[in-house]
Amino acid sequence: MQVFAILPAAGLGTRMAGPQPKQFLELDGVPILIHSLRAFAAARRVTAMYVAVRKTEMERVQAQIAEYGFAGKVQVVEGGDNRQESVANALAALPAGDGDLVLVHDAVRPLIDAATIERTIDAVAENGAAIVGLPAVDTIKQVERTAHGALITSTIPREFVVLAQTPQGFRYGLLQRAFAEATADGFVGTDEASVVERAGHPVAVVHGSQVNLKITQPGDLELAEFYLKQRSRQD
Repeated sequence: MQVFAILPAAGLGTRMAGPQPKQFLELDGVPILIHSLRAFAAARRVTAMYVAVRKTEMERVQAQIAEYGFAGKVQVVEGGDNRQESVANALAALPAGDGDLVLVHDAVRPLIDAATIERTIDAVAENGAAIVGLPAVDTIKQVERTAHGALITSTIPREFVVLAQTPQGFRYGLLQRAFAEATADGFVGTDEASVVERAGHPVAVVHGSQVNLKITQPGDLELAEFYLKQRSRQD
């Protein structure tokens, strides 16, 4: 059984309001994307890694891959206009069979650890589909948007809610079929799990971590620097 990791990295990262996409910003002197790749390289069962980037960034990513010692271990494919298209392009490039596993991970979650990746692989092997998720700790309110703001319509019990993280993993055949159905129907999901859920397949949840944060705003980069320093002290 092969295990492939796909890192969609074609986003522009507009919320960071910087001169370049956030996946290329540096964390402790190393591009965020490279931190993410290192985590999957450390997971012993991951067979190969694929990165989907904008056509204009492919040469830069290939150069970074060579610079940081991933030459031959990471394939670069052209991304699409949205996450779903980028993942679909990478899926089409995989030399995978129906029973192989595919993990999709946000390129800007650089602090994912190998142990969580391994637990996700186990859960996908058992259930066919699994994501990393974090239990909600705040009270969750469902709202209706109005011209004057949001109005609460109900309170959702926290025990029924998890905050989705990545990696999100699936049997290759299952993910391919779910994506094909979504494309045929013009459906674009917020993540891979939403596409698979729509296809009627249950998705298991693996416990995540606050450290596995997604870098989307400037303050997130500072927090990631803090977590990275804490981790290096523990090592």
